[in-house]
Amino acid sequence: MLQPVLPPSERLFLNVERSVLGRPWRDRLDVPGQALALAMTQIHGHGDLLARVLAGRGVGPDAAEAYLDPSLRRLMPDPASLLDMERAVARIAEAVTRGDKIAIFGDYDVDGAASSALLADYFTACGTPFQIHIPDRIFEGYGPNVEAIEALAAGGARLLVTVDCGTTSHIPLAEAAKLGLDPIVLDHHQAPADLPQAVIVNPNRQDDLSGLGQLCAAGVTFMMLVALNRHLRGQGFFSKARREPDLLSALDLVALATVADVAPLTGLNRAFVTKGLSVMQMRGRPGLRALFDIAGAREAPKASHLGFLIGPRINAGGRIGDAALGARLLIEADSLKAEAIARQLDQLNRERQMIETETLEHALLQVEAERGSDDGAAIVASADEWHPGIVGLVATRLKDKYRCPAFAIAFNEAGIGTGSGRSVAGVDLGHVVREAVEEGLLVKGGGHAMAAGVTLVRDNLQPFRDFLESRLAAGVAANRLSDALKIDAALTASGAQPALMEELEKAGPYGAGNPEPVFVLPAHRLLDASVVGNGHVRFRAEAGDGARIEGIAFRAAGEPLGDALLAGRGDKMHFAGTLLLDRFGGRERVQMRLLDLARIDSTRRATK
Repeated sequence: MLQPVLPPSERLFLNVERSVLGRPWRDRLDVPGQALALAMTQIHGHGDLLARVLAGRGVGPDAAEAYLDPSLRRLMPDPASLLDMERAVARIAEAVTRGDKIAIFGDYDVDGAASSALLADYFTACGTPFQIHIPDRIFEGYGPNVEAIEALAAGGARLLVTVDCGTTSHIPLAEAAKLGLDPIVLDHHQAPADLPQAVIVNPNRQDDLSGLGQLCAAGVTFMMLVALNRHLRGQGFFSKARREPDLLSALDLVALATVADVAPLTGLNRAFVTKGLSVMQMRGRPGLRALFDIAGAREAPKASHLGFLIGPRINAGGRIGDAALGARLLIEADSLKAEAIARQLDQLNRERQMIETETLEHALLQVEAERGSDDGAAIVASADEWHPGIVGLVATRLKDKYRCPAFAIAFNEAGIGTGSGRSVAGVDLGHVVREAVEEGLLVKGGGHAMAAGVTLVRDNLQPFRDFLESRLAAGVAANRLSDALKIDAALTASGAQPALMEELEKAGPYGAGNPEPVFVLPAHRLLDASVVGNGHVRFRAEAGDGARIEGIAFRAAGEPLGDALLAGRGDKMHFAGTLLLDRFGGRERVQMRLLDLARIDSTRRATK
């Protein structure tokens, strides 16, 4: 009897129905997508693999050339399209022209630090006095607080600009207005209908129609600076003695924040990151130059460097050290001072990694004991002794392992828990957290679709768990049904060459919203595998023609993927992963970052 034929978009790649990680593999391209890829090779002469990557991201032949050269001039809209932008610009311009002191209140993460540095650099160029305040994560918590605002007012500030925070800060912003600090909010977090009394520029306001909700706070801040620059130019503020600030040189900060905040690398964001990486390559900002050097990233900067090397080091200050270190690093003009701050952040990052490892081990034991075989809609892990600055990282690891939304919460002696949550595709965590606040289950909370922060009392821990189960069940079930590994193309070891990497880079930068291409090495023999470093598994595979490729499965030791590698020496398998260019020893080699593995005998026979 013939098996039913799946629709083209559901056909298995290499007939892999269940991989080592329990997922089906599916071709990212359906039949119309394959036709688009073929058209691009014929019309523009692009290689087959690049054409497949472009088509897999919804790029057609007519848009291919523009996509490969994202232009800021073409993609950036008028900043005035953001609601209340003109009001914010007019008030900030008034402060700049009068020389009033401006207080900058930023969040303690990379986005907050970069946004604060954007304003600081611009005000410095304009000769405008300013003061930056980054709250302490443990003692002050997220967002503006009354005590800090009182101190800023006592220090002579006449205007308050919050960046990457403030959208839900009713009481602190009311106090700022009472003290004469006209509050302006530049933010991107999800917003309730009831907003504080302030000028709020946030593309995720419910009444904002700009369509720019994908921007991070630094993107919103940059848009404001473009509008402010235009306003001041029209007023004749600039002269030979006072030149206009070079806003294009500030795109390194926008790129850093966009990648580190996991904003989607599509449209305007993609142009921001592309141009920002070019600015970084000039190595003009002492703080970033020092951090790249300390991290050992001496080649041309890529989005992956920002997400995995630079961002975590800047965040380390806000997680377990001095929250203001990141902003100080990004505005520091002295190379020696910048290097000292970068070294301090690097050391804090090492300490953060140790704390994270210990906390994750504890969390995993707790989850396994409580969860058992139950595939619930969400995970909520908590403990008294956890460091509040690490919970977001632990939530990410739990989400990745169990493939469902996860929260990690640290309780203090008073029974108040501070936690972070991370979500999976198609499940809007920020919206559900706002609902939990309205239901009275949380003291406060907010965030984005993929990440959220919460504060709650211990007695509400189980009710919050139950609330998540009821609100997230349908979305998580839909995610699990569609939880397939999307494959861009098949490739052999002999085809994995540096020239291919150079061609594929044209479709970057890759990240959220523009995923790295995933390739399969079909029926390659596993030559050897071994555990290296901090729980990684390194391996070598060989194609039928004798060509070989090396690869690595990060954090796979003791996990199903690592176990399959270590037990499969000599077997032929399908290897799925992304490609890395290794320049160690002055020789370029392409390696694979393994994402999944399929035994050939586990593939489903093709239907006839």
